[in-house]
Amino acid sequence: MKFDARSIARAGVIAGVYAGLCLLLAPISYEVFQVRVAEALTVLPIVWPEAVVGLACGALIANLAGPLGVFDVIFGTAATAIAACLTYRFRHARVAYAFPIIINGIVVGAYVPFITGMEIHFWTIPAAMLVVAAGEAVAVLALGLPLLHALRRTGIVD
Repeated sequence: MKFDARSIARAGVIAGVYAGLCLLLAPISYEVFQVRVAEALTVLPIVWPEAVVGLACGALIANLAGPLGVFDVIFGTAATAIAACLTYRFRHARVAYAFPIIINGIVVGAYVPFITGMEIHFWTIPAAMLVVAAGEAVAVLALGLPLLHALRRTGIVD
């Protein structure tokens, strides 16, 4: 992966848009019931390797400024970074779209009930994982895929 001025700028724009969307749409970007619209950008490593860095930085900024604290900063940012790396690694396969959904569903769903003060039962964590994954699927499949197609259609990416 080369980091010329254009790719560094692109990573910065992706980070800024990701963080900005999270903060602008904070009521639906945090908590267990969420559709983090910024996660639509997790399809971008399919076309731009520098999107991996942009997404990781954007998630870090959004989670530092968000209401969920240190667990979200560490584990939420790591989940987005790992999912972005895997999306890039498998960018030529349809499975690439699944990584943000599965990884964020498992990781974020595992800790958000604890830090949001939910009453914990035997079903709380698996239910939270499914709910977070469902919100992630909306962001990736309903918003991210059309974004990717629009970028290709307009010639912004090949």
